[in-house]
Amino acid sequence: MNTLQAFLIALIEGITEYLPVSSTAHMVFVSSYFGIQEDDFVKLFQVSIQFGAILAVVALYWKKFFDFSKFNFYVKLICAVIPALVLGKLFDDKIEAVLGDPIPIAIVLILGGIILLFIDNRFQNPTIVKEEDITIKKAVVIGFWQCLAMMPGTSRSAASIIGGMQQGLTRHVAAEFSFFLAVPTMMAVTCYSVFLKTYESSQMKGYELILKSNENIQLFLIGNVVAFIVAVLAIKFFIEIIKKYGFKPWGWYRIIVGLFLLTYFSYYK
Repeated sequence: MNTLQAFLIALIEGITEYLPVSSTAHMVFVSSYFGIQEDDFVKLFQVSIQFGAILAVVALYWKKFFDFSKFNFYVKLICAVIPALVLGKLFDDKIEAVLGDPIPIAIVLILGGIILLFIDNRFQNPTIVKEEDITIKKAVVIGFWQCLAMMPGTSRSAASIIGGMQQGLTRHVAAEFSFFLAVPTMMAVTCYSVFLKTYESSQMKGYELILKSNENIQLFLIGNVVAFIVAVLAIKFFIEIIKKYGFKPWGWYRIIVGLFLLTYFSYYK
């Protein structure tokens, strides 16, 4: 993987991580189209640049994350992230195996798009208009919804937002809580991938792969910086879109992209 390829993957990660469109599906296509060899470092890179996207949420909502007087906010996030931590650990190998087959990812992308076309009409009477009104019980339920995203192509953002709306949150509050929940979720995944996971081919830890060469260190830094900058812009854009138009535009986008990827991987690979 060269610098331009790393830049493109980070660009895709930053744009799509917080949108309900599946960052995984987009990165799989970009990697395939540009012939990026999927070695251990590339696998690590695709996960580790989530750190930049995490910082984007913290930077935009820094008052929320650093208001230590609101202890209940942290409790809700911790409780909501537990399902993903437990199930993610149990199914890590199976998830990685699915990543090698883009056809199921494209199909899930399409199915998720169909759901988004009708999601606004399904939940028309929200009762929770601010984050403070989200109970710990509701936060945990949203956390279980988030686990649906373990199937690549689902979109962590889409799953947790739909879960939030099912629990009575307005789509704006559901989107913001999805952003908040992403921070501990993605931080846990990133830390596991970098510090704890041993990669099969190289038998090295993630941080060992990063420190293996100056080039790997440079790509890691570039990827996180790009993902951070682009994610900040994407989050602002997404909030404005759902305020004005809801989720239908994202539903149509997922269907179109999913059909394109299904065609591409079925006939050209």
